[in-house]
Amino acid sequence: MHWRIKGLVQKALGVLPGGETLHYHLQRRFGGLQDFHRELSVKVEDWQIMVRHLRDARVVIADSHFFEIGTGWYPTFPFALYLAGARRITTYDLNRHLQDDLVRAAVKELGGFLEIIAEDSGCELTEVQARHQKLAAAIDAGADLSEATGGRIQYSAPADATATALADGEVDVVFSNSVLEHVPPDAITAMYRESMRILSPGGIMFHSVNCGDHYSYVDSNIHQLNYLQYSDQAWKLWNNAFLYQNRMRAHEFVEGAAALGFTIELDTSTTRANRLEQLAAMKVDSRFAQVVPEKLCITSVDFIARKP
Repeated sequence: MHWRIKGLVQKALGVLPGGETLHYHLQRRFGGLQDFHRELSVKVEDWQIMVRHLRDARVVIADSHFFEIGTGWYPTFPFALYLAGARRITTYDLNRHLQDDLVRAAVKELGGFLEIIAEDSGCELTEVQARHQKLAAAIDAGADLSEATGGRIQYSAPADATATALADGEVDVVFSNSVLEHVPPDAITAMYRESMRILSPGGIMFHSVNCGDHYSYVDSNIHQLNYLQYSDQAWKLWNNAFLYQNRMRAHEFVEGAAALGFTIELDTSTTRANRLEQLAAMKVDSRFAQVVPEKLCITSVDFIARKP
């Protein structure tokens, strides 16, 4: 599909009554959700990357209260953390997107990843298997996330990650996966401030940000730097409720955390030669002219920011 057509379709669905439900069914039939096994496998790989970085940051899953920003249609990260023995997982979504059929499918599919979860978390496989067996039975019986996990997973939606109901210092790890690129810049700053409040001393934020043009995943004729050629006014035509992209660059996410007092302990942003070549071959809008090419062309970053 041409990316402009997809953008206009999503924009129309965003204002139509029942548009969100229709968008979900289109994703299930024609979009990324049609191959759910592959979709969940990618999410598990992302979870593995996060857990390995957390291990290097001396985070012990069993001792930790995790707070996820952006639950989505199904809670892969909370389920995997629960199976790995996390003490508690709180997950917030600004709007309720959770789909019961995908929740059940996620639990079933995760049964094929139990050895991976045990290995990467350092948990005994028998414990992971026992938790999965209980989880699957409870979800199949119609239990919600809290009931199915003995209260370890707490899901809230609609809920605002810039003003949570959590106490000061209650959380050990705040995290998100491919979420911050879809959040307005001012709200990201507010999320960082709230994270500083709810994190315990020495607690960390881990964010994985995919800051490339997401339309490139549906249109092979464009690359991940495509959207840098548009002014803010022109980009408004393609931004929509289902695929809002703030176009922030990788360094802005990291520097924003540092500016609020976090210590940056991990920053995986990397300048790649092919991205520099793509950037050199296009006309970039003046809105990005002040950013050096080596930073402008970076399309992903994982970072850890620790509270003092």
